[in-house]
Amino acid sequence: MPIVDTVGPLTRRRFLKQSTGVALGTSLGISLFAGCKRAPASERIRIGLIGVGGQGQSNAEFLIKTGLADIVTICDVDDSQAGKASRLVEDLQGEKANTEKDFRRVLEDPDIEAVVISTPDHWHAIPTILACQAGKDVYVEKPLSHTIEEGRAMIEAARRHKRVVQMGSQQRSGKHYQEAIEMVRSGKLGAIRFARGWITHVRPPVVAKDDCEAPAGVDYDMWLGPAPERAFNPNRFHYEWRWFWDYGTGELGNWGVHHLDILVWGLNLGQPQAVYTHGGNFAHRDAKETPDTQLVVYEYPDLTLEWEHRTWSRLSFSDNRSGAVFSGTEGSLIVTRDGYEVFPNEKDAKGPRGKGSEMHGAHILNFLECVKSRETPISDVEEGNKAAVLCHLGNIAYRLGRRLHWNGSERRFEGDDEANAMLTKQYRGPWVLPNV
Repeated sequence: MPIVDTVGPLTRRRFLKQSTGVALGTSLGISLFAGCKRAPASERIRIGLIGVGGQGQSNAEFLIKTGLADIVTICDVDDSQAGKASRLVEDLQGEKANTEKDFRRVLEDPDIEAVVISTPDHWHAIPTILACQAGKDVYVEKPLSHTIEEGRAMIEAARRHKRVVQMGSQQRSGKHYQEAIEMVRSGKLGAIRFARGWITHVRPPVVAKDDCEAPAGVDYDMWLGPAPERAFNPNRFHYEWRWFWDYGTGELGNWGVHHLDILVWGLNLGQPQAVYTHGGNFAHRDAKETPDTQLVVYEYPDLTLEWEHRTWSRLSFSDNRSGAVFSGTEGSLIVTRDGYEVFPNEKDAKGPRGKGSEMHGAHILNFLECVKSRETPISDVEEGNKAAVLCHLGNIAYRLGRRLHWNGSERRFEGDDEANAMLTKQYRGPWVLPNV
């Protein structure tokens, strides 16, 4: 039967008018910062930026445009990136920020109230935990962690030290995503038995390059941090680090975490019972370690959850290169960054739809508001960890090449010592995962 009620067909306007239940947080449109004025200095939150590549600079811009934050210190191991960010910050807020190469100096500053961590994945957990211990609130980019054990430690640190910790999964702050989640939770799609996230796009091959000296102005030893020691290679540096296990989590942790987060949120998912995956470097067979093609299946008692990516094809489901779909007994809902649409199961029936909305700035604003109010942010560390765990499970299954049985309550694989050894990693001294 179509998605209808006793009064008439389910339209977007009628649905939103009738819906109750899911807290939407900050719902802001494209004009998010139109007319925003800078708050008095005494009311602005003093921020330290740790990592200021492309995403770090984007975060800086939104922080300043809210009018609620001052960028006090910029920290990056690369003088070139720090210089770009410094000029951006000065242009936007009218005053210079301090610069540092060692994030620990940022955490030692008693005037800094919060930090924004936009580093490679292998540098998420240690600064987050140390920041919590130093009394700072944290906005940390996705995926939350580099290993499952790191995610657990980050949650414990946030709770023990009563810190606001928000993961940079900005889709949760998009108004149209919030509407879509409300619709999924309304029950009008019926029982959800299948859900899927995907991305397809074309990435250039990572052509093999020789090791060489690190660029001038780069503290490469600090960039490596807890990762294994090895010679500098351009393929393992800015952006391309994502495709090497020592630093990144592949496309599953890069894009997969975004859409898996929406699926976890909409379905209020706990831990899967098992996971298996297939894929490889089928298209380019290049220098990267992570797969360019991957299908991951997560098994739940009454649900199959899938992730798919292929980074060599522009063709995609629903004419959109990435998104999430919820398939229920009464209809399906597809949500992407461009909007959402419901497809009732009855032939020729039409469901409600909604247009895309601003996300990134709204997510930053939600964090700043929670720093002030001490309320739980929309992508709290514990919520962000749920999607991160799914990414890690899929990657472990891929690297071992077998189906794995997962005991979520004990955070262990059943009868698989090799898989359990991958719940954590070896840290290069003097770096260790801090005790929380």
